[in-house]
Order: sequence, then structure tokens, then C-alpha cells
Amino acid sequence: MNFPSHIEDKIFEISYDSDNLVSKVVSYLRFSESERQEIISLINNDTFDGFRSVFTDTVSDEEWNKTKDQIKKKFRDELFDIDSM
Repeated sequence: MNFPSHIEDKIFEISYDSDNLVSKVVSYLRFSESERQEIISLINNDTFDGFRSVFTDTVSDEEWNKTKDQIKKKFRDELFDIDSM
């Protein structure tokens, strides 16, 4: 599945079902409603509700672009901390 870069950059993981259809989209932060609608349109599934996020915060695109590297690093660092426990 090819998503536009402004969407793909926010995605942590995509899961597929046995029919190779998108079953879950995990983002670093919550998608905006317009981003959700764009993804629903791209995957051609009007009833899709498999949106999940690692963090519950929402930020503007401008804020995301300024902080995305820090957010991704924080997530990676927290994962490594879990592994070392």
C-alpha cells in the first residue's frame, strides 16, 4: 500500500489480514479526522476502524514536522528501556 508521504511518515505499523487487506494502521500520534478519511479512501474500505496510535496526543502538521524526529526517538528509546527490564 502506498500512502502519501505526509501520511506514511506518521505511520508506525500496518497490519494485513489473511486476504491481504489492511486490518490495522498504527500511528505514532492520533491521525486527524481528515487523515483518517484519506486513509479510508486510499484503502477503499468505508467501514475501516482499525486506527490505533502509540501515543494519545494530537498535534498540528506544523508541530509534527518540527518534532517528529524527537517523537520517533522517544518511542524507540522507550522500547529499548522495556527490553532491558
